[in-house]
Amino acid sequence: RPVMHVYVIRRLLLTVPVLFTVALLTFIMLRLVPGDVTLTRIAEGGIYSPEKLEEIREELGLTDPLPVQFITWIGGLARGDFGRSLQTGRDTFTTFGTASRITFELGLLSIVLGLLIAVPIGILSAVKQDTPADYAGRLIATAGISVPDFWLGTITVIFLGLWFHYQAPLGYRSPFTQPWENAQQFVFPAIILGFRNSAVTMRLIRTTMLEVLRQDYIRTARAKGLASRSTIGRHALKNAMIPVVTVIGTQLSFILGGTVIMESLFNLPGVGQLTFNSILQRDYTQVQTNILLLGVVVVIGNLLTDLSYAWLDPRIRYR
Repeated sequence: RPVMHVYVIRRLLLTVPVLFTVALLTFIMLRLVPGDVTLTRIAEGGIYSPEKLEEIREELGLTDPLPVQFITWIGGLARGDFGRSLQTGRDTFTTFGTASRITFELGLLSIVLGLLIAVPIGILSAVKQDTPADYAGRLIATAGISVPDFWLGTITVIFLGLWFHYQAPLGYRSPFTQPWENAQQFVFPAIILGFRNSAVTMRLIRTTMLEVLRQDYIRTARAKGLASRSTIGRHALKNAMIPVVTVIGTQLSFILGGTVIMESLFNLPGVGQLTFNSILQRDYTQVQTNILLLGVVVVIGNLLTDLSYAWLDPRIRYR
């Protein structure tokens, strides 16, 4: 559709000032934090003279005025160069790509598990409103919202270690070469995050399903003798999923940036843990790359979420 193409192009063009603002704020806020990467090297046991520290700062470009540092970084981005880590010297884009595969796998698994929990329970709660099944579903949702995921993760690690002498494998194991070890690493953090995500989705599905089931076209379908399962699955659920898709889009951005606790508890070297460690080490370049690329993912995710509305409801048009 030509109109759709114009809408997508316009949205993509609008991401440029958004990402520039993200880059600028990230750059400024990092420089407001006391210390720099040379001081973290001293804290880690290095012995440097003041002259040597100043030499290192000059090599890393930290002695340049802040506007010059920002322009240099933006100029590198325009050439596709995200810079090198101040701590390790490795390419920050490559480092982010390696860590992001772990975070994306954890995020995808948790979202899928969350939907597998939320959709059937949410539908059942709506169809069986004010019955024991509805009360049980609402109790599960309330528990998922109330219990912090970091507490669940900590309790899981403690009890698995005490009762079953379980410890997740160190490092990262690929699902293609070491599927069993990969499953051991991801099953518990994915279940915990999935349960947490399912709580909000579950309540939203219940609410939207109740609204849709009261619509005239649902009553008409039932009056014509259409089977209840077909009415719910083919007509009610699809229209009720529009707000749910919005929530899933926001959950994606939360999972990408908020998995540092799960990654730390279960020894997963993902983006969350990488960003957290980079902040502690004052590795400006790596943190800037991580946040900027996460911003790109969030913007694209929001765009895909908006475009999915037209598939769920053909009446929606973009201009």
